[in-house]
Amino acid sequence: MSEHHTTQTSRAQEQIRRLRGRIDQMDAELAGLLERRALVAAQVQRLKPVGYFAGRDMRRERELVERMAEHAPRLGPDRLAAIMDSVISAGLAAAQEEAARTS
Repeated sequence: MSEHHTTQTSRAQEQIRRLRGRIDQMDAELAGLLERRALVAAQVQRLKPVGYFAGRDMRRERELVERMAEHAPRLGPDRLAAIMDSVISAGLAAAQEEAARTS
């Protein structure tokens, strides 16, 4: 292996390490946002006449995904719909479990 190739490999490994550090930071920020979102969504669920999974508003969710797709064109609406379905379902499940524990 040449010295040039070794230097390129070392640079690439350092760049990967830095980029992964950025990803780790964004993941921590994303986790914080997801927690905040779940807390606010739980408040909404407590106020709705029909809450939790039975009260899902699919039209509102489609509109949410369309708005998000404007900010995340690389992901697009189909991928964002799958992501947000998971986020919403997880938040609803957490809120429902919390409500069951406190009632």
